[in-house]
Amino acid sequence: MKNSRRQFLQQGSALAGGAMLLSAFGNNPFSFSGGVAPSDQINVGAIGLNGMGWADVSAALKVPGVNVVALCDVDKNVLDKRMKDLEAKKVDVSKIKTYGDYRKLLDQKDIDVVIIGTPDHWHALIMIEACMAGKDVYVEKPVGNSIGECRAMMAAQKKYSRVVQGGQWQRSQQHFKDAVDFVQSGRLGNVRTVKVWCYQGWMKPGPVVPDSAPPAGVDYAMWLGPAPRRTFNASRFHFNFRWFWDYAGGLMTDWGVHLLDYGLLGMKAQYPKTIAALGGDFAYPDLYEETPDTLTTLYEFDKFNLVWDHAMGIDNGSYGRDHGIAYIGNNGTLVLSRGGWEVIEEKQSKNKVSKPFVAVSDNGLDNHMANFLSVVRSRKMEELHCSIEAGSLVATVAQMGNISLRSGQRLSWDAAAGKFTDERINQQYLMKEYHNGYSLPKTI
Repeated sequence: MKNSRRQFLQQGSALAGGAMLLSAFGNNPFSFSGGVAPSDQINVGAIGLNGMGWADVSAALKVPGVNVVALCDVDKNVLDKRMKDLEAKKVDVSKIKTYGDYRKLLDQKDIDVVIIGTPDHWHALIMIEACMAGKDVYVEKPVGNSIGECRAMMAAQKKYSRVVQGGQWQRSQQHFKDAVDFVQSGRLGNVRTVKVWCYQGWMKPGPVVPDSAPPAGVDYAMWLGPAPRRTFNASRFHFNFRWFWDYAGGLMTDWGVHLLDYGLLGMKAQYPKTIAALGGDFAYPDLYEETPDTLTTLYEFDKFNLVWDHAMGIDNGSYGRDHGIAYIGNNGTLVLSRGGWEVIEEKQSKNKVSKPFVAVSDNGLDNHMANFLSVVRSRKMEELHCSIEAGSLVATVAQMGNISLRSGQRLSWDAAAGKFTDERINQQYLMKEYHNGYSLPKTI
């Protein structure tokens, strides 16, 4: 990277601030547009391209002055497809290097920003090594696949002073912010219960199929990385990695970090005092999954309870919505989802409060990526919409629910010590074990 661009990224530029980023979506990222000179552009490398990773790249391409210069995926079929997708966007792919090993991408000196869209079990290791390599990072949610990984990620960001944004894009969507403002205005009265639910009819585990050889073009050993070595199975691969403890945490960590996040934000809450979870593979015992397709978790806070409820394969969630957050107060209940929000009046209350449905009006992912890239330029970390600390908090809370389920215990959290009161639980679940010669770098 040229020294002039390094100075620009470190010192910031009013010319390329957040207002410009948000107003210039749709411009060709390789053109001299939006007032961003070639020497002041941001070079992006993306690792993991088969889902949200590609959505993140597409959002980045809408921001003026952004160049995608490197792509990495362990599946060459995916990598080839994304290069064709870029050609369709009129991007000169001759300028883009491709890799099957993320470490080679991190060695590319002209990369300023790394987007991580891999399965969850890779997030922590790649994010920490990217920070060590001097890159800023946009890491998909959940930021870590264990409580210990979240801590290590926070330590790495602090040690290397990199810009790190968690991929909880709802934090950049205006109607979510407006709903939280309403909750915190006090108009609902005392909020005694927060209900958070996720009923996803389109999400089901894969079928039970025999183990097989990996598809042609797939570096399966690299896909496994720090996870335990297993024979390839198609129903554990690509999208279905979500339903296996080796790689992820099911709906609780997939959607839960988005929705629990706003439960916590609305109540200005941190960690719960106790956690109790019940669930299992009740709906699809004949399909291939380890994480629960049905789960209810109760989180105890000082002045309210938070209830998480999820179900795969059905859409009939609370308040007629397949997902949402409900803040239940003495005067009314605010119901919030990705579609919008409303306030339902409590008939018994003398302090009448209601609000008609307010629909969504903006693109949260585009806003979120623009916010990240704006901070990459300005270096004003406090302006990030989802810092690594914020992403780690909700990832930890989601992991708490899974740990309660897996251990079969009601757990107590020691906030001062940052661990459970039961040391056996800490030893078994607090940190993921790394395999195949991989280990997290020491960050503290």
